[in-house]
Amino acid sequence: MVLAELSEQITQAFRKLHARTIITEEVIDEVIGDIVRALLSADVNVKLVRQLRENVKLQVRLHADALGANKRKFIQKAVIEEFINMLSSDRKPYVPKKGHANIIMFVGLQGAGKTTTCTKFAYHYQKKGWRTALICADTFRAGAFDQLKQNAAKVKIPFFGSYSEANAVRVAAEGVAKFKEEKYDIIIVDTSGRHKQEESLFEEMRLIHEAVKPDDVIFVMDSHIGQACYDQAAAFNKVVDVGSVIITKLDGHAKGGGALAAVAATNSPIIFIGTGEHFDNFEKFDAKSFVSRMLGMGDINGLINTIQEIVGMNTNKEMVDRISSGIYTLRDMYEQITNILKMGPLSQVVSMFPGMFPGVFDSNSEQVGVANIKKFLCIMDSMTSDELDCDKPLSESRIVRIARGSGSTIGEINQLMEHYKVLQKLVGKLGKSSLSKENVNQTLMRNPQQMMSRLQQTIDPKLLSRMGGATNVMKFMKEFSQMDGSAAMMKQMGAGLKR
Repeated sequence: MVLAELSEQITQAFRKLHARTIITEEVIDEVIGDIVRALLSADVNVKLVRQLRENVKLQVRLHADALGANKRKFIQKAVIEEFINMLSSDRKPYVPKKGHANIIMFVGLQGAGKTTTCTKFAYHYQKKGWRTALICADTFRAGAFDQLKQNAAKVKIPFFGSYSEANAVRVAAEGVAKFKEEKYDIIIVDTSGRHKQEESLFEEMRLIHEAVKPDDVIFVMDSHIGQACYDQAAAFNKVVDVGSVIITKLDGHAKGGGALAAVAATNSPIIFIGTGEHFDNFEKFDAKSFVSRMLGMGDINGLINTIQEIVGMNTNKEMVDRISSGIYTLRDMYEQITNILKMGPLSQVVSMFPGMFPGVFDSNSEQVGVANIKKFLCIMDSMTSDELDCDKPLSESRIVRIARGSGSTIGEINQLMEHYKVLQKLVGKLGKSSLSKENVNQTLMRNPQQMMSRLQQTIDPKLLSRMGGATNVMKFMKEFSQMDGSAAMMKQMGAGLKR
C-alpha cells in the first residue's frame, strides 16, 4: 500500500484516541504528538507539521464546550481535514480537451522515472478513448530513444524519435507537427532529464518550450527526495511554467508523504502518482480520496467514478433488472468480476472499499489476488450457458466435469461457489427495495437502527467486520445514495459494491 508505514502510525494514533474513556487535554496532546512524529518520520516539512498541530489544537479549543461526547470524532475529522489541506493546491491543473491537439511537455530530473511516466500518462488516456502519441526529445541520455520506443510498442501507442538527430528542439518540433497533422488528441513530448548544474540542458528545455508551445508542462518528481521536492519544483518553475506535477515511486519509500506535502506547498497541483513499475500502476491524485484510502477509510467517490468509466450507466439492462428483482446468477458474477479487473490494479480497487474479496485478496501480493480471481473466471469459462444462467446449486457430477475442463481442483470450485452464495444471498435479501435511492435515504434518515439491523442479519459477521462494521457500510450507502445516478449504479453493480 502507498505510504503504508505512515498510514499505520496515524491509524494507531486514532485507535488510541478512541480507546480512552475520557478525552482530556493530555490525551489530545499525546495523540497529536504521535501524529506529528509520524509526519516528521515521513519527511514532511517541520513548518507544515507545526502548522497542522496548531490548527487542530485551535479547532478543538474553539469548539471544546459544544463538542461533548463527539470530541473524538471532531479531533479525527480536524486532523483529516488538515491532511487534505496540506496535500491540496488552489491552482487548477490543465485538463485535455477533445477536438484539439493537446501538447504536453514532460520535464524532470534524471532518474525520476520520467520516460516511464510519459508512457503511463499516454496509456491512461488511451484507455479512455483518446488518440495519444509519444515523442522522444531526449537526445542526451543514451538509451532514452530505445526505452520510450519499447514502452510505446508495449502499449501500442505511436512513437516518434530519431537515432541520428542530435538537436532535441528539431526532433520535438517535427514530432509535434507530424502528430498534429495526423489529428492526435494528446501529443506527449519527453525531454532530457536535468540536474541543477546542467545549464545547457535547462536552456534546451526552454527552447523546446518555445518551439512546441505546450498546453501543459508536467514536472515528474521522485518521491525519494522527500521535502527537497519543494526546491526542485521551484527551480524548474523558474525556467518554464510548470502547470502540474506527477510524483513517482510512492510505493517504495517512507519519504513519500514529505514529497506530496512539499509539492503542494509550491501550489503546483499534483495530478497523478506512480505506485509501481507497471503501466497501470498510475493513479489520478485527489487529496481527499488519497487521505481517505491511506487511512483505511475507503474511497466511495473514487470507486463510483471508476465504475462509471468502465461499466457505463446503461450497460446490460437485463442484468440490472435481474439484480433489482433479487436474482443473481453466475453469469452476473462473471460480468462483475470482469468489470472489476478493468478498473486498474486490484490493490487500488480494494483500497477504495475495504472488505472486498474476503479470503481471495488476503495476501500482500497483488499477483496472488489477481491470479485467484482469474482462476474463478477460468472455472466459469468451463461452464455451460445453462450452468451460468441457473441460480440453483451445481450437482456433484457437474462440479467434477467443470474441474476437469478448467484444470482446477474441486476445492477451488467449491471456493468459487461459496463466494457466489454470499453474493446471491445478499442480492436476494436486499432485493429491489434496498437498491432504490429513495428507500435507502428514507430508511437511513427515519430508522437508521432498522438499516443497521438489516445489514447485520444479511451480511456474514466476519465479512461485516472486515468492512468496518455496519456503521461504516451505512455511511458508504448514505454517501452513495446521495450521488446522481446512484440508484442505477447500485443496481448495476449489485452486491459487488457492498462486499
